[in-house]
Amino acid sequence: MASHSSRLMRTDGCRYGTHRAFPRGVLPQPAERLDNDFSSLFSGEMLLAVDTLNVDAASYRQMEEAARAAGVAESDVALAVARKVEETVRERGKQHNRVTGSGGMLLGRVLQVAPGRGEDAEPVAVGDRVATLVSLSLTPLRIDRVLAVRPASAQIDVEGEAVLFATGALAKIPSDFSERLALALLDVAGAASQVARLVKRGDVVLVLGAGGKSGILCAAEARRAGGPQARIIGLENHPAAADELRKLQLCDDVITADATDPVAVRNAVLKAGGGREADVTFSCVNVEGAELAAIMSTRDRGIAYFFAMSTSFSRAALGAEGVGKDVDLMIGNGYAIGHAQHTLDLVRSLPAVRTLFETRYGG
Repeated sequence: MASHSSRLMRTDGCRYGTHRAFPRGVLPQPAERLDNDFSSLFSGEMLLAVDTLNVDAASYRQMEEAARAAGVAESDVALAVARKVEETVRERGKQHNRVTGSGGMLLGRVLQVAPGRGEDAEPVAVGDRVATLVSLSLTPLRIDRVLAVRPASAQIDVEGEAVLFATGALAKIPSDFSERLALALLDVAGAASQVARLVKRGDVVLVLGAGGKSGILCAAEARRAGGPQARIIGLENHPAAADELRKLQLCDDVITADATDPVAVRNAVLKAGGGREADVTFSCVNVEGAELAAIMSTRDRGIAYFFAMSTSFSRAALGAEGVGKDVDLMIGNGYAIGHAQHTLDLVRSLPAVRTLFETRYGG
C-alpha cells in the first residue's frame, strides 16, 4: 500500500489515460488491464482515497446470480460478490465486469492533484469529498481491504486508492445529502438529463424498471417535461417496488409485468395508453432480454432509449428488424453537461422521492 504522502510527478501522461492502459494504444475502458501503481502520478491525474464503490446494478446482480449458481449459501452471497470484485481489480486494475462489461462509480477523498487537469475541470482541493462520474470500468483502482457490503444499494465500502484522468468528470458531495444517498443518485445522474431532452409536452412515456433508482428519476423527469397532458406509464416487476412507485404518484399507470415478455408488455401498454403506443420509452431494467419489450411498445419513429448496461445492441437492432418496428434506438449516455446538479435539484424538489431514496440508500 502506497503512503498518503505526495507522489512523484511525471509529465508524460495522456489526458485520456492511454499511458495506464494495456495493451498499449487502447483507451482505458476497452483495455484488458490498467496500471494501478500509484507511486507516481502523471500530468492531469487526480489521486483519490477510495471509501465506497457503487457497483453498476446489472454487474452486481450478475455477480449475485453467479454466486448462487455456484452453490454459495444466501448468507454468504454478499461476501462472494465482494471477493469477486477484489479478484477483478487484482487482475485488471479496475472494476470491469467481464460478463456485463460495466463497472459503477466511487466515493472518495482527494489526496493529490497533478498539474494539467485543464481550466474547464471541476475545481477541487485536497481533502474534498467527491464522487466520480465516470465508470469504474475505466478507472485505475486498487483495493487494500473490504470493510462492508450493502446489497440493497450495490455499495461496497473499501480502503484503497484510485486515479481519475484529466478527462474524468466528478462531483463534490453536497452538504445537504448523506454521502450514501448522494453516491446512489450520482450513479444514475445522466438519466434525468436525457429524459428532459427527449420528452415533449403531451407524450406517452413508458419507463421499464420504473420502480428502481434510475426508473424513478426517469418517471419524475418525464412528468415534469411532459406536463399534465403527458401520460406516464411505469412498468415494474417487483410488487413492493410497484407499490412504492404508485405512492409517489409520478405515473398515470403502473403495470406489474415481466419486461422480458414483450408481447404481454405491449398489450398492457396499449391498454394503459388508450390504444396509443409510447412516443418515448426508457429501459432501466437490470436484467437481460428486455430490449423487445421497449421496442414493441414504442410507436414507429418513436424513441427507445436504453440506460441499462444489460442491454444487447444485437438483440435490439436485429429484434427491431424482426418485428418490423421503425424505432430510433438510442444507447444511454451516462454523461450530460450539468447532469449531476440537474439530478440533485430534481430530487430536492420532490420530497416524497427523496424520502424513499433515503429509506433505500441511506439518509
